[in-house]
Amino acid sequence: MKAHQLSIYNSMSRSKELFQPLHAPNVGLYVCGPTVYGDPHLGHARPAITFDILFRYLTHLGYKVRYVRNITDVGHLEHDADEGEDKIAKKARLEQLEPMEVVQYYLGRYHKAMEALGVLPPSIEPHASGHIIEQIEYIKTILDAGYAYVSDGSVYFDVPKFNADYGYGKLSGRNIDELLATTRELDGQSEKRNPADFALWKKASPEHIMHWPSPWSEGFPGWHLECSTMSEKYLGQQFDIHGGGMDLKFPHHECEIAQSVAHNHAPAVRYWMHNNMITINGTKMGKSLGNFITLEEFFNGSHPLLAQAYSPMTIRFFILQAHYRGTVDFSNEALQAAETALGRLLDSYRRLADLKASDTSTVDVSDLEARAYAALDDDLNTPVLIGVLFDAARIINAVKDHTATATQADIDTLRSLMDTFMVEILGITPQQGADQSSMQPFHDAVDLLLQIRADAKSKKDWATSDLIRDRMAAIGFTVKDTKDGAEWSVSK
Repeated sequence: MKAHQLSIYNSMSRSKELFQPLHAPNVGLYVCGPTVYGDPHLGHARPAITFDILFRYLTHLGYKVRYVRNITDVGHLEHDADEGEDKIAKKARLEQLEPMEVVQYYLGRYHKAMEALGVLPPSIEPHASGHIIEQIEYIKTILDAGYAYVSDGSVYFDVPKFNADYGYGKLSGRNIDELLATTRELDGQSEKRNPADFALWKKASPEHIMHWPSPWSEGFPGWHLECSTMSEKYLGQQFDIHGGGMDLKFPHHECEIAQSVAHNHAPAVRYWMHNNMITINGTKMGKSLGNFITLEEFFNGSHPLLAQAYSPMTIRFFILQAHYRGTVDFSNEALQAAETALGRLLDSYRRLADLKASDTSTVDVSDLEARAYAALDDDLNTPVLIGVLFDAARIINAVKDHTATATQADIDTLRSLMDTFMVEILGITPQQGADQSSMQPFHDAVDLLLQIRADAKSKKDWATSDLIRDRMAAIGFTVKDTKDGAEWSVSK
């Protein structure tokens, strides 16, 4: 175990706390995963990347992490977890597919997008539809404890009763009295005792495609229940970290807390972490606003709001440039700036292989690793870490351009820093998200072209030499002549 201690912002206490796992060196991490009813979009990317960094860093520090990320494939409804038509069932009905066909199709697209973004797969990826029995048993225990009631075949959680005994709203800071006063009565909710009560089980209407038998009705579980049930099954009654987007803090995570406390008489989660949202030109992303952009559209540049296509690594780097608790506002200008900065960082990383060691050093690399760890230990401060990496890149460039010298020990430190913090922990790959083996022919072809140019220069064939340089510049390459030969980079 390394001597570094991660200090994380705990949404429950609203302060940074020193992370100390319950059963060191084992860590239980649960993150709310996607609802698979449509193509993955930019909003899916941020929590996936945020908790990928946490997963990578804890693993790097020597913890054995069991990372559980659920798949919501039942019971996530259009407007409210208690009313409306299930999105997967709706799509299945409209497209005349089996519901699990819809799930499998969009889950495959989600996995493909996450792989492109460099997001590591979780340890376990349970489906809500595969844990119906466990959810029914979970409801029975809450009913026996007196914190739920049956109404016309549905089961509802009794929020006022729970609030009187334990307090409801601690995570989000909601006042239960204000909540009860302002919660609107929705059509079809007269079966509830209180508007704030939420469904644990819903009786299915005749046209509802996805439903299962239960002691109360043929129906389906409420949205909030799956996370309480599956986190406990795979991580135990108390586990270390629960993560997700800030939009899930209320009501989803608040309801999870209530369910787990009613079920086990104790909170399940020690640390709550929430990433902030992504906006587009200051406005929340949404299909109804016409600013909803899928990840595939980012990758191929097909959306009308996009000025160009952006690689998966550009998207990843763009997200990591902001702290996970801060808002990220999309714009073409911001993404283009991220693309340029990423290109510079990767060019410096590539130049590492060509550095020549000197007997003496004019650079100071002694504090780079300590600063990198300090950034991550301080609530996963990836923007500060990226700043450290650019400091290292400036040293690499200075040594390569012969404006500074470095010993072999200095070069080894720089290589270790970049490999550890840029590649291993931040997940920024040298080939900008492409498979390295598939990119090797591209690099070999460029190197061959530069060798032809070098041969032309040696023969004083300046016309051919200039033609190759100019045509490469027109295509998008920057060619730089140095005393050690020509170097190239992608201009964009």
